Amino acid sequence: MVNSSPPDRERLNWVERRRQKIRDEIARNRRGEYTVPTWVLTLALVALVGGWLALVFLA
Repeated sequence: MVNSSPPDRERLNWVERRRQKIRDEIARNRRGEYTVPTWVLTLALVALVGGWLALVFLA
């Protein structure tokens, strides 16, 4: 094998990077830098447009 680091080490690195991303996100949220995810905004827009269309076509 050419891989110089064992798989356990790579997994540990991945886990640590993931944990750091989560810590960073929590810190941003505590500072008030929270942003609404795009999928939530998309879902809200679809609900509004769908409700408006239902009102127009069913009324």
